[in-house]
Amino acid sequence: MLSNDDRAKIEAAVRAAELRTSGEVYCVVAQESGDYREIPLAWAAGAALLGPAVLLLAGVEVSVPDLIDRGWNAAQVGDVASAAARGALMGAILLQGLLFAVVALFAAIGPVRRVLTPRRVKRRHVRQRAQELFLARNLSATRARTGVLIYVSMAEHMAELVADEGVSSKVDAKAWEPPMAALVAGLKRGDAGAGFAEAVGLCADILAEHAPADAADNPNELPDAVIELPRF
Repeated sequence: MLSNDDRAKIEAAVRAAELRTSGEVYCVVAQESGDYREIPLAWAAGAALLGPAVLLLAGVEVSVPDLIDRGWNAAQVGDVASAAARGALMGAILLQGLLFAVVALFAAIGPVRRVLTPRRVKRRHVRQRAQELFLARNLSATRARTGVLIYVSMAEHMAELVADEGVSSKVDAKAWEPPMAALVAGLKRGDAGAGFAEAVGLCADILAEHAPADAADNPNELPDAVIELPRF
C-alpha cells in the first residue's frame, strides 16, 4: 500500500512532530475496514423479492383455459386451476432462488461489492474500525491522554482521525479539518507519504498549543512508524 519512501516520510514527520509536543501521533493504513458480507446478501434478497413483481410488470400471467365449455365439471376445473397455481408458485420460488444465488455471487466480487456498498455504510465501518484500533493500539493509555490516531482505509477511499480526551476536550472538532484535508489531497494525487507528513505536521501544531513538549520529560510512548494492516 505504501512505498519505502512513503514510510520514511511518515516516520520522519511523526518523529519531528513529537519533538514539539507531549502528544503522540499514530498513523495506520488499512487495505479495507470491513468485509461487508451483508451487502451481497441484501442485494440478493432485494432481487429475489422483486423477481415476481418484475414478471407481472412484464405482462407474464398465469391463466387457466375455459374448461367448462368443454364439458368439464366444477371440481375438475378447480383441480386444474389449483395445479396451475401450484405450478406458478413453484416457478416463482425457483426464480427467486436463482436470482438470489446469481446476484449474491455477482455482488460478492470485490470491486462490485465496493460499488454496491452505500457510502454511509462504508463511513460507519471506517469510523468503527478507527475507534477499535485507537483502543487496541493503546492510544488511550498515554500519560496525558493526548494520543491522536490518523487512519486511512484504502478500499473505501476514506480517512478518520480520533483524538483522545486530553486533546479533544480542548480542541474544537473543526480544528482537525485542515490536517484531514491535507491528507486526502495527498492521497488523491498519489503521494500518500507527503499527504500523511503534512497532516502530521498540522496535527503537531494543534498538539503543541495544548500539550507542549517538556524538554526534561517527553518520552516516546508509541511507535513512530506507520502501521499497515492487511484486508479485514
